[in-house]
Amino acid sequence: MTKLRVGLLFGGCSGEHEVSITSARAIAKALSSGQNTSKYEILPFYIQKDGRWLAGDTPQQVLASGKPLSLPNSETGNQLVSASSQSLSRWQSPPQVGEVDVWFPILHGPNGEDGTVQGLLTLMQVPFVGSGVLGSALGMDKIAMKMVFAQAGLPQVKYKAVNRSQIWSNPCVFPKLCDDIELTLGYPCFIKPANLGSSVGIAKVRSRQELEAALDNAASYDRRIIVEAGVVARELECAVLGNDQPKASVVGEITYKSEFYDYETKYTEGKADLVIPAAVPNAVTQQIQEMALQAFAAVDAAGLARVDFFYVEATGEVLINEINTLPGFTATSMYPLLWQHSGVSFPELVDQLIQLAVARYSPVEVAASD
Repeated sequence: MTKLRVGLLFGGCSGEHEVSITSARAIAKALSSGQNTSKYEILPFYIQKDGRWLAGDTPQQVLASGKPLSLPNSETGNQLVSASSQSLSRWQSPPQVGEVDVWFPILHGPNGEDGTVQGLLTLMQVPFVGSGVLGSALGMDKIAMKMVFAQAGLPQVKYKAVNRSQIWSNPCVFPKLCDDIELTLGYPCFIKPANLGSSVGIAKVRSRQELEAALDNAASYDRRIIVEAGVVARELECAVLGNDQPKASVVGEITYKSEFYDYETKYTEGKADLVIPAAVPNAVTQQIQEMALQAFAAVDAAGLARVDFFYVEATGEVLINEINTLPGFTATSMYPLLWQHSGVSFPELVDQLIQLAVARYSPVEVAASD
């Protein structure tokens, strides 16, 4: 049996570089266990924080250590590049790229799950795990995502889209913007960069002073900003697996004691708890599963996604929050844990995702014209 050569693509230029390494380590372990050992050969590719692609020994060493590669001009040293690794300019790719049968990109955040890498892999005409350009881009941009959800009839919290130019404008425009936010959304509300993950740049505000500061901060991260009305609700999540006929997992809940599910709460051990399955009525579980599948179809997602919801227990409302088309994939991440509690083990999940990628792929055929 000929093994499929899986290009495990990790690292990247975003602030979620370290999370990507942790996810890649878990996937590499799954590919090297059980029946997967006889089905797949791993070809790891590591993208440095400066955008350079590395193959050979260095990606293996990064996977083994779990630590990012120090750049050549880093004061910390700890350089891992070996003589057998290719260190190329950021506009070159290692020759091993041509040996890949199917790609498994596990790049989180901008330049990883926003359609950019997916466009590159599409041009390579090689199957890859996850959504294509459209699904990835819609899943990344919170404003575009919410517009699509609205068109699909999915209920969500009130929100307002803002551009950086409105925030960094003349003294007459910015106060009117804040007036409008206070009038339409009120306090508390959440300020979010539209195209960042892991809660980077997000703030919960309760006053005019906090609003102005949070908008200014968010504008330093992104040109597009979204402001959402606050809601008292439980935070529930559902995983989706499949292509044109996807299935939904059991529903899980995130609980925490901090103000909101910020970066520190997400990635600091003991700051948040995952409860699977969530203790909610069966009708709520079914509604969330149905809405998750609707959201998956609405953005044209493929392979995998995690869909997040607000459950307003006081009224029984279920509101969609967002879809994540390339969620965290560590052994303790919500996405694989939801499937584990649904009867799909981590190695089986990785196997299914690769098979879904191969099944979805069809070479681009260019018809000759007269």
